[in-house]
Amino acid sequence: MPITSKNIIEMVNVSYRYPTDEEDEQVIALKDICLTIAPGEYVAVLGHNGSGKSTLAKLLNALILPSEGKVFVNGLDTSIEKNLWEIRKSCGMVFQNPDNQLVATIVEEDVAFGPENLGVPMPELRRRVDEALRIVEMEEYKRHSPHLLSGGQKQRVTIAGILAMQPSCIVLDEPTAMLDPKGREEILRTIKRLNTEDGITIINITHYMEEAVEADRVIVMDDGVIALDGSPRQVFSQVGAMKEFGLDVPQVTELAYLLHQSGFCVPKDVLRVEELVNSL
Repeated sequence: MPITSKNIIEMVNVSYRYPTDEEDEQVIALKDICLTIAPGEYVAVLGHNGSGKSTLAKLLNALILPSEGKVFVNGLDTSIEKNLWEIRKSCGMVFQNPDNQLVATIVEEDVAFGPENLGVPMPELRRRVDEALRIVEMEEYKRHSPHLLSGGQKQRVTIAGILAMQPSCIVLDEPTAMLDPKGREEILRTIKRLNTEDGITIINITHYMEEAVEADRVIVMDDGVIALDGSPRQVFSQVGAMKEFGLDVPQVTELAYLLHQSGFCVPKDVLRVEELVNSL
């Protein structure tokens, strides 16, 4: 039964268990998760390895199904097989290693792969490919081989391939983990623009605090549950709690926190250097 709210993502009492080699033994990856994400939100998901964040991502794209509970994407139940095409059209997935998503020998053919499989005809297919490459600023590379591009450029091509399917939501599972600082900056700028200019809902699973600062909302996973959920200021100001979860906070936030602890009159929820300089 579809949800009646206007949330693009809704998880209702979702748990997930991975089977192990031991008979009748399972590893609990997620425990009774309840989560809603509204259209147009930019959400960063943080957590140490094994916290459940990648499992969460796979559930949102129906790559796996919950052991218990329900996941809805645009009101569609992910456990109903006939919904899968619509779910994956509306909620695209970008993985950590772009090489695992590049399937063609020419950039524009790679971008066309998804919508072509959805049955998008010419000339609409041509328009979508050109538009997607324009959005990620890769038009000049459309005749290039994807495997000769830099890591950041490859990841932008994979994002273009998702955009060509015209999703309303993109889930990115550590998309910058294998990139150098320049590549990370390229991808961060691209996903920020997709959110602010095109209104696409972004769910960015990341280890990088500076990426999470750019989000509207930060979710912290720990041991299969949502430990913290709030704005970047609300979450990162809880420096002690973040340390307990095995996570860092932005360096400037930690410095402001230490100064505050030492009696200086500075706010504890500083996110940027300029803010701290102005406070001091």
